[in-house]
Amino acid sequence: MTTLGVNIDHIANVRQARKTIEPDPVQFAFLAELGGADCITVHLREDRRHIQDRDVFLLKETIKTKLNLEMAATEEMLKIAKKVIPDYVTLVPEKREEVTTEGGLDLKNNVEYLKDYVESLKDSNIEISAFIDPISEQINYAKEIGFNFIELHTGKYSELCGNDQHEELQRIIESTHFANDLGLIVNAGHGLNYSNVKKIASINNMNELNIGHSIVARALAVGLEKSVHEMKSLITLN
Repeated sequence: MTTLGVNIDHIANVRQARKTIEPDPVQFAFLAELGGADCITVHLREDRRHIQDRDVFLLKETIKTKLNLEMAATEEMLKIAKKVIPDYVTLVPEKREEVTTEGGLDLKNNVEYLKDYVESLKDSNIEISAFIDPISEQINYAKEIGFNFIELHTGKYSELCGNDQHEELQRIIESTHFANDLGLIVNAGHGLNYSNVKKIASINNMNELNIGHSIVARALAVGLEKSVHEMKSLITLN
């Protein structure tokens, strides 16, 4: 059964807009868990535009599910991850000028650096995922480097419609099966919402979907616990 990781970065965005103490994303993580979240996902960015260090440490100590720490493959983040010891780390590309993550990691051109980086995280008993585009070449490199998981970037699928979206869905399905055959666990995320999530959730052996923006947007109308519950129902009805 596909599980649900809830990204709470956008709760922190509201707090940081006023540089105050509320809303506290740590408190909202509890509501997400009450709604059925199987994992809490946060992206600790270099510029700390939303999630702060204190959030990550408190979440690790207080949530009842799993903690997925998204981060760039930098020395600063490596040190933080080794102190926090999240359930797993998802390595993502990061540019200061982007509003949100724009694409997958380029594994091909960073193999040796990432091999050492992944090995260092594994030495601390942290499982590691790579956020990548659904391309077989990148999946092969993920296996070679030593990742436990991959997270397929669904941003293009989420932006398309009609036959174009169907073709992208087939690419994600094929990538999932290809990665499974290599022994990789497959997650997916980016841009998924209440209208497009079911086809991704129904892919055989899709492990987990990480969703944030659409859940938090829906929560403005119905509350976070209910919005998570609604999304969880869509994911598990297959």
